Amino acid sequence: MDEIDRAILAELTLDGRIANNALAARVGVAPSTALARVKALVDQKVIRNFTIDIDPSAIGYPVQAIIALQLRTHHKSQVLGFAERIAQLSPVIQTFHVSGGEDFLVHVAVTDAESLRSFILDSLTSDPSVSHARTLLVFEHQRNRTSALL
Repeated sequence: MDEIDRAILAELTLDGRIANNALAARVGVAPSTALARVKALVDQKVIRNFTIDIDPSAIGYPVQAIIALQLRTHHKSQVLGFAERIAQLSPVIQTFHVSGGEDFLVHVAVTDAESLRSFILDSLTSDPSVSHARTLLVFEHQRNRTSALL
């Protein structure tokens, strides 16, 4: 990856919907070069996906939380099965398998405190894999629009 690829990634991080001609102009290459570079970055799995950033509050889910979970056992099949199960649950935005005192961090968005409580009790702590849950309310979330990796 060279400086042009890094510039392309920086521009796409700022605006994933940028037109190819505008992207090419901003990074100083021909449109065909920009298109080929983006395709190569996708093929190399540097760019994993083109997504949108939805504000949960704007669509009726104003309560966000990070739920830190400890598992009872750490057998690979149980951990992987648990990770797959929780990622499919409707209020889950993101999951992180982490080291330290917790095994998973689960970012969720729900309509109200009662919905959060019900989700934790019905979907997480009732799971036989979970030994402990700790909930942290999210007051504000800022997504870094310029990648520190570049």
